Amino acid sequence: MLFNEILGLTHIKNHLALSADARRIPHAQLFIGPEGSGTLPMAVAYAQYIICGNQNAENEGQNQTCNMKCDALSHPDMHFAFPVSNSEKVKSHAVSNHYMQEWRQFIKEQPYGNLFDWYRLIGIEKKQGQIGVDEAHEIVKKLSLKSYEGGYKVMLIWMAEKMNIATANKLLKLIEEPPEKTVFLLIAQNEEQIIQTIKSRCQILHFPPLAEAAMAKALEDKGLIRTEALRLAHEANGNFNKALDLMNNDSEDLVFEKWFVQWVRSAFKAKGNKAAIHELILWAEEVAKTGRETQKKFLHYCIAVMRQAMLINFNLKELAFMRIHVDGFHLDKFAPFIHENNILDIVEELEDAMYHIERNGNSKIVLTDLSIKLTRLLHRKESAIVN
Repeated sequence: MLFNEILGLTHIKNHLALSADARRIPHAQLFIGPEGSGTLPMAVAYAQYIICGNQNAENEGQNQTCNMKCDALSHPDMHFAFPVSNSEKVKSHAVSNHYMQEWRQFIKEQPYGNLFDWYRLIGIEKKQGQIGVDEAHEIVKKLSLKSYEGGYKVMLIWMAEKMNIATANKLLKLIEEPPEKTVFLLIAQNEEQIIQTIKSRCQILHFPPLAEAAMAKALEDKGLIRTEALRLAHEANGNFNKALDLMNNDSEDLVFEKWFVQWVRSAFKAKGNKAAIHELILWAEEVAKTGRETQKKFLHYCIAVMRQAMLINFNLKELAFMRIHVDGFHLDKFAPFIHENNILDIVEELEDAMYHIERNGNSKIVLTDLSIKLTRLLHRKESAIVN
């Protein structure tokens, strides 16, 4: 993968290329960016640049074999680690090597894909993957070997926040003092979930959301007319993976929209209506049947909707990008119920629910409790304006 295949981010490409050309390559780097911002394809392109050298036209052909191996993600000096779990294919002690065929397919077909897309590809969407101690042993083993071609070795760790404490502790010394010409590229979405001892050993590079113009141009290249491409790019809010899903009508947000609208409508009916509580319980049971990763993504989606509603309520419609496609539901009409007197409590309850679901709390109980609390919060009156 080459830098010119990646959307936008010209300043980051230039920074990485110049540092590599000058051979001022930090031994451990942490790429942090939101979903769909291009952290993974950028890291793969950067790894190829480090291993194969300058990709400018004047050097074309000098490293053709090297580039072909990297393009196929089969170069012996390019290593990968990513979240996995046991599955039908791997019954125990799953590590990244067991899923390399799927990983190559994922990067080829969905380089901007998210964690749930990856779990769905390898058949563990109802589980929570991790980068475990078995993976740490594999990483140590791989990097203890000499470079196959005598140059740099790169270890790319995708979704590094999925490293558990034991894994992180085992890799600390190696990340701090790796073998000569060994580079760690860690990729993460949530900086807060990376333990401080790992962050302190890495040079951190933050990625912004992708520019709408760059995404719209890419969508046009895929056959969309310009007006539709611009609309989807705006709705995707810097997330190219979401823009592609919207284009293909394959976004999980379409399912989340239906869940959210059903949830909110039941919550409004529940005020003074005990029978409506039964609807909330049935809703919680239905959502609880899905995997934990799906439940967490839905709760993230709910937080995004609440924030968008708050912006609309505060007359900041130019900052509101989200659309809800369910018939009869209008975000403008929902917005007045999200205000300064309840937004913080709503977000806190949603985040608490994610915390408990991630730690294997009973999803049905967690979601039922959340639904009852949401009912109370939505009916909380906006505070009086003081002159």
